Amino acid sequence: MSDRDKDALLRQLGEAVRRMGAQSVLSGAAMARHVGLHPTDLEVLDLVFLRETVTAGELAAATGLTSGSVTALIDRLERRGYVTRRRDAADRRRVLISVVRAATAPIEAAYEPRRIAMQALWSSFDDQTLQGVTDFLARSTELLARCTRDLATPAPAVSDTTEPR
Repeated sequence: MSDRDKDALLRQLGEAVRRMGAQSVLSGAAMARHVGLHPTDLEVLDLVFLRETVTAGELAAATGLTSGSVTALIDRLERRGYVTRRRDAADRRRVLISVVRAATAPIEAAYEPRRIAMQALWSSFDDQTLQGVTDFLARSTELLARCTRDLATPAPAVSDTTEPR
């Protein structure tokens, strides 16, 4: 493949990833409305679901939210019965957050038609392609997580170097 062809392919990939990212955000917002949650609350609930047990600090790092915002978010999810908090037996200073599977069952049911459709689509690809896509997504997601953490760090103040008039 020529450099020009590779550049064109990378541009197409970048645009496809942007479209998928935008559609994912819009689809997530629609699902959040459907299940009566704020989109950020639904996404954080999914992070807890995927990790099984997580700390508030880990959620803050993953989301770029402040510790106060994460605490308020966890409070909302706990009031709705979606998560529980418990002290870490190994380190009593840490609080572990876990999903209450019985409470999230209706949300899982709402996602089931999408899961089935995605599974059918993904099954149409050969194993090598699926391995490549899985690697691409895992590495891209980790890069985005690092970018999120970087954005959570306040940018240095910009000094005004213009002279007064």
